[in-house]
Amino acid sequence: MQLRDHSDYDPTWMTKRRVKAPIPDRADVAIVGAGLGGLTAGAYLAKAGVRVAVFDQHYVAGGCCTQFSRGGPRNRYNFDIGLHYIGDCGADGKIPGILAGLGIQLDYVPMDADGFDTLVFPDFQFPIPVGHDAFRERFVSMFPKERRGIDRYVRFLREVDALLDRVDRNKGRMSWGIAWHAMTRGRLAGKYQHATLQDLLDSCSNDPQVRAVMAGQNGDYGLPPSKVSAALHAGLSNHYFRGAYYPHGGGQTIADRLSQYIEDHGGSVHLRHGVEQILVEDGRTVGVRTMSHQGVTHELRANAVLSNADLRETLERLLPAEAVPAEWQQRSRNFEMAAAIFMTCLGIRRDMRERGMKTSNYWQFDGYDFESFYDTAHDMVPRGAYITSATLKDPTTTHHAPPGISNVEAMTVLSGKPEHWGLDQGSAADWDYKRNPRYQELKARIEDDMIARVDALFPGSAAAVVFRESASPLSHTRYTHATDGTGYGLAATPQQFFQHRPGYTGPLPGLFFTGASTRAGHGVLGAMLSGQRCARRIARELDTAIPAA
Repeated sequence: MQLRDHSDYDPTWMTKRRVKAPIPDRADVAIVGAGLGGLTAGAYLAKAGVRVAVFDQHYVAGGCCTQFSRGGPRNRYNFDIGLHYIGDCGADGKIPGILAGLGIQLDYVPMDADGFDTLVFPDFQFPIPVGHDAFRERFVSMFPKERRGIDRYVRFLREVDALLDRVDRNKGRMSWGIAWHAMTRGRLAGKYQHATLQDLLDSCSNDPQVRAVMAGQNGDYGLPPSKVSAALHAGLSNHYFRGAYYPHGGGQTIADRLSQYIEDHGGSVHLRHGVEQILVEDGRTVGVRTMSHQGVTHELRANAVLSNADLRETLERLLPAEAVPAEWQQRSRNFEMAAAIFMTCLGIRRDMRERGMKTSNYWQFDGYDFESFYDTAHDMVPRGAYITSATLKDPTTTHHAPPGISNVEAMTVLSGKPEHWGLDQGSAADWDYKRNPRYQELKARIEDDMIARVDALFPGSAAAVVFRESASPLSHTRYTHATDGTGYGLAATPQQFFQHRPGYTGPLPGLFFTGASTRAGHGVLGAMLSGQRCARRIARELDTAIPAA
């Protein structure tokens, strides 16, 4: 299947077929959720001859890696939900490598190598370039008195990069050899492997501007420095230091190709068919029962069930309560989730390059204190924004916006808890929440705030807005059933990172996990790695193997 590049491309072009696809009575593996973790696992299992059936309540496959469309064939907008850039997509990159194992090749458009992320503070800007050396050189030239602390920070990044590269080559598993390498050749990585980013920053610099540059990409994981794992922060930064890219056509291209691979290899993808319950008999998962669709439910029997759903949703709702071991019930209640995102989608007349925008993501902050940046629950007031344009990142694709108009998205971190939006849990689950006056007032105010921030950076933008629509964290919950609307899964704190994160085997025989809350971590790469690794684990359980590429 080739993604259609013309202006009338609609992400829902396969929806009708997948909604109406007959649901089989049996499959080797039932997959709950068509996010990238579930789709990648399903594709690799299908490659091994395993029959998979993927279920999702949404009308498009891809989870956070989807697009939504507005307008008709001659006035089309396609906005990305969660994929706005990915790293390490060169010839030997990790994401291309995962897809290459399935024979899938995509085009990746490189972003500005001299500043793929631009940090915008009240009194200076810092474009982050590709590569540790270029980053260090720019950082030291701007803050020469902080050379020692900057060198310590860059050394930590390099050591974590080497350590995680060894873990990747060991198929995601830690070993005594890797641990010994960390102790002898990566002493900073070893010292701060269980520490927060704030602990690391305290050892590098007291300068608030320097610390802000070091922590400036915090929106990529949704946590302040006092909470996020220093190792996770470094791993994410290193991912982009290998180069930042945007997939040609948008994030939906990855989900489309994986879904098509599953169907071409004997599996099936069922949209508008969410899972109501994972079936358990004699302490083992045996299949799934779908939610009612047009008054009809289905039961599918399977040798294994793979959940790509929100982890807490899986443990607390999809599984029968009596089937979940007490220790896992308590563990689920104690899980801490990352922050949620509010997103404003805009159509702005004229090319944004004429307004000063580059092929860069702009991280705009009101100050240097990222702790207060995340402390918005009491007043629901944004303290910054992430601004990006698919039109600029992918100029040869015409379906991002109509001719003469730029597709621009502005996002901010906000609470996804219903009570902070004037709702209770019950009304948040009902689509009627959109008519709640408190919710409407908050949403309108925050949307105006996002547009004002775009205009402040790129003057004249507000007056040229010809399309505007926003999605709150509650929108995310509605479509993905994510706890508190987060797209990041479990918060990547030291207590919930790497070996402290759930693996791919669930608490019941025949149950497996994949997705943002598992050991490979969140984001596009984390989800896809989790799917690949989980597929290998399930294949062994089914006494088969995934053929080499």
